[in-house]
Amino acid sequence: MKFTVAIDGPAAAGKGTVARAIAAEFGFAHLDTGLLYRAVGRRVLDGVPPEVAASTLRHGDVLRDDLRTPEVSRVSSEVAAVPKVRQALVAFQREFAVQDGGAVLDGRDIGTVICPDAEAKLFVTASDVARAHRRWLELTAAGHDVTEDGVLEDIRERDARDAGRSDAPMKAASDAVILNTSALDVDEASAIALEEVRTRLGGR
Repeated sequence: MKFTVAIDGPAAAGKGTVARAIAAEFGFAHLDTGLLYRAVGRRVLDGVPPEVAASTLRHGDVLRDDLRTPEVSRVSSEVAAVPKVRQALVAFQREFAVQDGGAVLDGRDIGTVICPDAEAKLFVTASDVARAHRRWLELTAAGHDVTEDGVLEDIRERDARDAGRSDAPMKAASDAVILNTSALDVDEASAIALEEVRTRLGGR
């Protein structure tokens, strides 16, 4: 069975959490496409040109344990705006999406560009203040010395870059279900997403 779930949304909205819940519930393969861009960003910080970093990306690059730093977040958003970087990663994502057994991909242009024909589409969002608080908690728990105001500023800048880029800007697909998690906990958000996918699966 081929069944694709496309999940998009801004940073720290909860799309990864929702995607993992869907993958676990239905036995789908899961790809956090943001990690691809983070891995490219990390290689750029290591001195590799963006287009080369994307075209020669290896599986091990995505498994590095230093991909979730504020610096990598910033650079990954910048390289994601480079058309040739995005093009280099499109084929990988599309092949993953149509594998047997079902797949769920989360990112920023899955439902609009990577998998426009996905059987289920969600756009997971939340207020920038709520998202900044979540990301600040994650970063401080991991030992990063950041302020909540600084994280909020970074999130707003990233939102502007992601939504304003000329190639594959972040936006909700016209047929995506909007899931606002500002006032929802993990279980509540996941339950809504699971019910939507269950409905789309129907009698499959």
